[in-house]
Amino acid sequence: MPLTPLDIHNKEFSKGFRGYDEDEVNEFLDQVIKDYELVIREKKELEERVTELKEKLGHFSNIEDTLNKSILIAQETAEEVKRNASKEAKLIVKEAEKNADRIINESLSKARKITIEIDELKKQSKVFRNRFRMLIQAQLDMLENDDWDHLMELNKEIKTRDVELDHD
Repeated sequence: MPLTPLDIHNKEFSKGFRGYDEDEVNEFLDQVIKDYELVIREKKELEERVTELKEKLGHFSNIEDTLNKSILIAQETAEEVKRNASKEAKLIVKEAEKNADRIINESLSKARKITIEIDELKKQSKVFRNRFRMLIQAQLDMLENDDWDHLMELNKEIKTRDVELDHD
């Protein structure tokens, strides 16, 4: 067990025949007591300071741990947001591609229908043109037919008869 200033102060030395000067020893012991008390006080203050610093260190360690956890959570959240954004972007692209395919297919289908309609109209136009040509040709044939001359002759004869009948 360490000495206390009181132990030093109460220490009694046995006296010998040719011993040390008692005043010098007492003076030295008084100085040792003062210095020892000072060392003990400083030690106590340092122990208190160490305790205080340990508490602060613990507090700052807790803050550091909390900050590290917060940083990790923020990084994980950022990664999750990034992953979600990437997934959403892929879904948007996939949906856009699907819509583009649908629009292309609809356009191709409409183009096919229009092509079929155009072909049908061309056929109908040919048929109409051929029928019209045949009608005009038939009319021309009728005009060029000798029957017209015969009708003219017949018409003259009828008129001549009518004139003759009127005179009679």
